[in-house]
Amino acid sequence: MEEGAEEDQVYQTELSQLFSQEDEVRIFFEKLDEELNEVNQFYKKKESDIVERAEILNKQLEILLELKQVLNHRIRKNSPSSPSLGNSPFSWSSPIRPSNYSESSIELVESPTDDQASETEEVIIPLERHNVDFAKSAGARPTKTKKLAGKPYNKMSMKIDIPAATPTRTIVAFTSLLWEDLVKNPKKEVGGFGESINRKKVQCAEKMIRGAFVELYRGLGLLKTYSSLNMVAFTKILKKFDKVSNQHASANYLQAVKASHFISSNKVVRVMDEVESIFIKHFANNDRKRAMKFLRPQQQKASHMVTFFVGLFTGCFVSLFTVYAILVHLSGIFSSGTEVDYMEIVYPICSMFALLSLHLFMYGCNLFMWKSKRINYNFIFEFSPNTALTYRDAFLICTTFMTIVVGAMVVHLLLRVSGLSPSQADAIPGILLLCFLALLICPLDIFYRPTRYCFIRVIRNIVCSPFYKVILVDFFMADQLTSQIPLLRQMESTACYFLAGTFRTHHYETCRSGRLFKELAYVISFLPYYWRAMQCARRWFDESDVVHLANMGKYVSAMVAAGARLTYHRQHDHLWLAIFLLTSVVATVYQCYWDFVMDWGLFNQNSKNLWLRDGIILKNKSIYYISIALNAVLRLAWLESVLPFKIDKVVDGHLVEFFLASLEVIRRGHWNFYRLENEHVNNVGKYRAVKEVPLPFHEMDSDG
Repeated sequence: MEEGAEEDQVYQTELSQLFSQEDEVRIFFEKLDEELNEVNQFYKKKESDIVERAEILNKQLEILLELKQVLNHRIRKNSPSSPSLGNSPFSWSSPIRPSNYSESSIELVESPTDDQASETEEVIIPLERHNVDFAKSAGARPTKTKKLAGKPYNKMSMKIDIPAATPTRTIVAFTSLLWEDLVKNPKKEVGGFGESINRKKVQCAEKMIRGAFVELYRGLGLLKTYSSLNMVAFTKILKKFDKVSNQHASANYLQAVKASHFISSNKVVRVMDEVESIFIKHFANNDRKRAMKFLRPQQQKASHMVTFFVGLFTGCFVSLFTVYAILVHLSGIFSSGTEVDYMEIVYPICSMFALLSLHLFMYGCNLFMWKSKRINYNFIFEFSPNTALTYRDAFLICTTFMTIVVGAMVVHLLLRVSGLSPSQADAIPGILLLCFLALLICPLDIFYRPTRYCFIRVIRNIVCSPFYKVILVDFFMADQLTSQIPLLRQMESTACYFLAGTFRTHHYETCRSGRLFKELAYVISFLPYYWRAMQCARRWFDESDVVHLANMGKYVSAMVAAGARLTYHRQHDHLWLAIFLLTSVVATVYQCYWDFVMDWGLFNQNSKNLWLRDGIILKNKSIYYISIALNAVLRLAWLESVLPFKIDKVVDGHLVEFFLASLEVIRRGHWNFYRLENEHVNNVGKYRAVKEVPLPFHEMDSDG
């Protein structure tokens, strides 16, 4: 082994010389030396980065503790009975997400009394030891001035970067930007000690530092695992070599491996112990079990009971659907002239649940494929590993939904044919919808409450775009909504039928011919594309990347095409047909290009895989080409609107509508796999194995 500078340490064993007469053996050990050097260099670099990160976090934590002392001092002075902040965490429920930040100055203004000045000095000296910069403001009121570490402290400012991830903070950041860039008016001076420092800002800083410690600990764990796995790999390779060559060289080479840096260094273990101690003391109230719950979240274990219930509900669904088909045939409801009334009540709600269940089924298939191909979807979506859905869970929810829906359809049909009042029987689909809505918001810890609340939170973020910081799961879900416009339209019909009471009178044309209903159809068709466009605008505002503006243009073109299509359906003339065709062709070409080039990363001319990307997970390349063709064909489903055939029956029209909506859901599920595959193979960019959590405290220039 030859050793140069520590950072350029190179291992070269002497074993290759022992087998100099055997070229294959010598080449084997030379290759093994190269692998050992690569492992060591990679480990050294990552170890150095993570140790440096740990030192920065320790400094941030010390500043946080000193700042909490300042706040506690002010709280005790103003209200002696008020509780202090202490060292305990404020909240464990808010997620830590990487985001851009608005700058907020925490200002501490000296009181004119000597006693208060001396008390302030006691907490400012440690802060200045941590290189937190305080600057005198030119507009500060004249007071008695002392020198503190060579600096006057009439007025001191500490810059804290606060995440602009909520509507309130987004509005504040935007108005501050306008105020500074357009109005050019200096901020109004703060007139009292600690007037602009408050508990909320310190809470935010503590959450950021807490999240940074969690990610640091995760990175240390990954690096430790990397070391142990490579040691196991070298051991297995050498044992296999001894077995094949009938030599006993593994013992000597293993000594060189054990002496290498990635095995002999104990920095990672030492820093992990220090992080555990810090986290237990400052973020878990000295409760080790609680701290480990966040530092080492447990992975979900596969449950055979879930698999059993998936099979059970699948069998129940098939049986109930068979019973329903037999009852439909025996009752003759589709041949007795009452099929219009029946379809107007049953179809909207049942198609809603059917499309939702189909989407869940496709998501379950995606989860299965992502797991089988080792795509780290939980990390990319920032899901908690102990509450995230597995593909079995997705299939269970899907089969449960469909079993309940088909069961309700059987009961509804039996009540109708038994002579019960139609207004009473037709209330069953509405009751079913209310039950599912109640289950969605149910606060009890049943039926995947973390997933239900996560879904509600993501929908809230989408609806309130662009006021919430956009992360991958938000715009991924918004993309799903663009494929569920038929479902949203059915929600509009259902709401009209039950809120207006038309299910009692069976005057269904009241809703469809109403002006408000027609105008809402435009709004509902635009909303998913509008939300997605606003997300792109927010990402452009945060990241200043013009690619997001180009992506926004794709959704604007889709909105125009959707509006032209609705207008053409109501005004069958040549002008609107031409507009509809033109806008739909432009939107389709735009969308296909973005699917293949931007979202899937394909059509790379310089790729080693013809017209694909360099990093592909599926071994069979032909699957990618088939997927490109299939996605393009399914994108052309809108051509059904201009095909020269008419559908006279209401039932047939609803079935065609449902079939086309199902094709779009299938296309979206098919698209999802390649979208996340591209995100996974390119996660060395924005999405890495460990999230980079920005830190709150930053040094401020002397000019403020």
